[in-house]
Amino acid sequence: MADAAQTVPLFASGQDFALSGPSVKLDPALVPVRGDLAHIRLAGQVFVPHYIVPVAYRAKQDVPVLKSAGGEASATLAAGAVFDVLDIAGGFAWGEIKGGAVGYVALGALEQVA
Repeated sequence: MADAAQTVPLFASGQDFALSGPSVKLDPALVPVRGDLAHIRLAGQVFVPHYIVPVAYRAKQDVPVLKSAGGEASATLAAGAVFDVLDIAGGFAWGEIKGGAVGYVALGALEQVA
C-alpha cells in the first residue's frame, strides 16, 4: 500500500469544487445522463458516480432508438450513422446519436467503428 505522503491529490491545490445553486432538470431524451453515469463532456455540470468516454459504433441498418431497453421508440438511427455508446447491457447499447437523441439500441444492429 502506498504511503500517505506519496498519495497524489485528485484536484489541483487551490481548486474548489462545490455543488451549489438550484438543480437543473435535464431531458433524458436529449442529454446523455442517467442516475449512474453520464457522458464525460458533462463532468462538472452534473453529479453522477461515473463519467464515460463514449465508444463510436455505426448502425448496420436503420434501427429504432428506444426510450428504455425494450421500450417504445423515440427516434431512428439511420444506417451508417454513428452512435456514441456509453453502456452495454442485456443486448442493448445506451448512448446518443451524434448531436441528437439519447436512448437504447439493439447491440446486434451496431458495429464498432475502427
